[in-house]
Amino acid sequence: MKDQLTDLRQDFVRNVQLRHLRCFVTVAQERHLARAAERLALSQPAVSKTLSELEAIAGTRLVERSNAGRRGVQGLTAAGEQLLAHALRVLEALDASAQAVAPAAGERIERLRIGALPSVAPALLPQALARLRDSRPSVQIVVKSAANAALLDELRAGELDLVVGRMSDPRLMGGLSFELLHTEALVFAVRAGHPLAHKAASVQAVLAYPLVVYGEGTSPRHNTESFLSARGLVLPANALQTLDVAVARALAAVSDAVWITPLGAARGELDDGRLVRLRIETAGTEEPVGLLQRSDAEPSALRAAMAALLREAAKEQGAVPPTARRKRKG
Repeated sequence: MKDQLTDLRQDFVRNVQLRHLRCFVTVAQERHLARAAERLALSQPAVSKTLSELEAIAGTRLVERSNAGRRGVQGLTAAGEQLLAHALRVLEALDASAQAVAPAAGERIERLRIGALPSVAPALLPQALARLRDSRPSVQIVVKSAANAALLDELRAGELDLVVGRMSDPRLMGGLSFELLHTEALVFAVRAGHPLAHKAASVQAVLAYPLVVYGEGTSPRHNTESFLSARGLVLPANALQTLDVAVARALAAVSDAVWITPLGAARGELDDGRLVRLRIETAGTEEPVGLLQRSDAEPSALRAAMAALLREAAKEQGAVPPTARRKRKG
């Protein structure tokens, strides 16, 4: 059995090519054969053929095709997830090697791809990004805002370099590390002239007004529903749902809507008086916000610099003392 496994490994090393790994990584990132083919400048049959070749070399299925058709990809198998981590390292090492031997005149452009939750980005990212730009003006920075699960998928697939987000289901944390930056509770935010703004308001009274909440499947939405449920209340069916923080804060500012949101998303407007926090106790709704990275990612001075700036931003907000930070690996 041991000799057979050795032979399989040797066959894989002997037969696998970079085109196989590039194709596999692109399919894993796009989750769609047609989009992967477009990125690779290949036909879809060519992508399918290359993927099948790799699975034959590996001796196992790596990708779960969608039942809806051959174009879709449901996800990776367990073997595919393991190969993805190694394939990313191979391609990253190849890229680093190319940069090392490139002519000095051909200065490479450093790029940093950051993922951030809509509810988290306003409080931590602007200050950190401004400082990074001051110290590294030539860096190309891409910021993507999306739901936590989507961000973690893209981080794991190598499409993002780091994510400012939340812990997820342990099954989705494999290969990722989490470093606590701070915790934040829910707040009920309204315009300064709101009828409930300058008096002690009950949660029941809040439900008489239009609500703005986060979308289903998000931590803020879960916390909102749990908060209401603990008081024998339910979220009204007509509550407006959005992940767009700009839309939510603007709606609260121009109407009697009550925005139920993590504190960080409304901090700027609360500080300058554009919005007011209702006097409703929300202890117990605190959620950890942290820095997520791939555990096996190649060391990067740029990524480390951004991580340090995010820690500074969290510390300056007074959200969590340095000794309270922790790391956890999936």
